[in-house]
Amino acid sequence: MKRAVFIVMTVYLAFVASVVQAKVIRIGVDPTYPPFEYLKANGKLAGFDIDIGNALCAQIHVKCQWVQNSFDSIIPALKARKFDAIISSLSITKTREKQISFSDKIFNTPVHLIAPRGSALRPNAQSLEGKRVGVLQGSVFERYARKYWQPKGVQMITYGSSEAIFADLVNGRLDAALDDTIVAERSFLTKPQGENFQLVGKRVYDEVIFGPGTGIGFRKSNIQLRQRFNQAITAILHNGIYQKIAHRYFDFNVYGS
Repeated sequence: MKRAVFIVMTVYLAFVASVVQAKVIRIGVDPTYPPFEYLKANGKLAGFDIDIGNALCAQIHVKCQWVQNSFDSIIPALKARKFDAIISSLSITKTREKQISFSDKIFNTPVHLIAPRGSALRPNAQSLEGKRVGVLQGSVFERYARKYWQPKGVQMITYGSSEAIFADLVNGRLDAALDDTIVAERSFLTKPQGENFQLVGKRVYDEVIFGPGTGIGFRKSNIQLRQRFNQAITAILHNGIYQKIAHRYFDFNVYGS
């Protein structure tokens, strides 16, 4: 029995070491969330998270190998070893930390309700009672709506992408949507199809549900890999690389306080 345990532990530790020392790190991403991660017309990945991820990989002298995966199954896929880390606007929350570990924060952006211009709707259950609100499946937005709105008569409709949510807002299948403020502004509200919509009410916030921001997700066993990425995050924040990348996409402090 002791020999069997020794063999299993040896194989396991060898596997962990191979991930840490690998020249290629596989990173899971759902590229349906511009400006953070999306596909260009030529099919290539782009976005703030992609550029930050590549900069972090360069900092620790490895290559990022991006693996596309739907957001609602991205944590199970990480745990199933389909990739080694997640960089995909993944909020750091206590619920997720029961399954995986996180790096230090990468960025922190607000959340708002999106509704037609002139709408009396506001981000509270009383205002939204009987209304259809779109949220991204598997997201912190879904969790917030399930906790605070759905039990009080709000119809919550889940989608696989923000693009699909915004499309249904335009065609009238939804009354409102809950999403990241920056995603809503850059992907919808500043586009012709979003001209009749706006952010309404105050920022939607719950410290427990939304957490301190987004981070890189790791299997709990990949302690050394997480440490290396944390060191890389600190490095690019101090050497100016983070700020240079951020200025390509934002005119405000996306890192947050």
